[in-house]
Amino acid sequence: MRLIAKYLIRFYQKYLSIFSYGSCRYYPTCSEYAVWQFENNTFFKAIYFTITRILKCNQLFEGGFDYPIIKLAKHNNINYKKIKIKYWYIPIKNNRYLVLKNREWNNNNEQL
Repeated sequence: MRLIAKYLIRFYQKYLSIFSYGSCRYYPTCSEYAVWQFENNTFFKAIYFTITRILKCNQLFEGGFDYPIIKLAKHNNINYKKIKIKYWYIPIKNNRYLVLKNREWNNNNEQL
């Protein structure tokens, strides 16, 4: 389900968002925010947070920086190989983290 939702969002970003270029009031854009939510949350949480974000994207709200905040589960899987960092998780409080995407100089490595 998450994969289908991500493909639909990528389709929107590539083909449909050119008609409304630069109209999002937030950074990251609502579609990019949705992709980050689907990659870091469960399906239903991602749907909920994406819909609330889209509803906030109007003239009644100021806009600005609105990064996803997730609850991160502790994993004990330690891999000592070379890794590629896709997201930075910045701790806020009560086991909640702010999600920031790592800047990539080469976008050919990005996978869905």
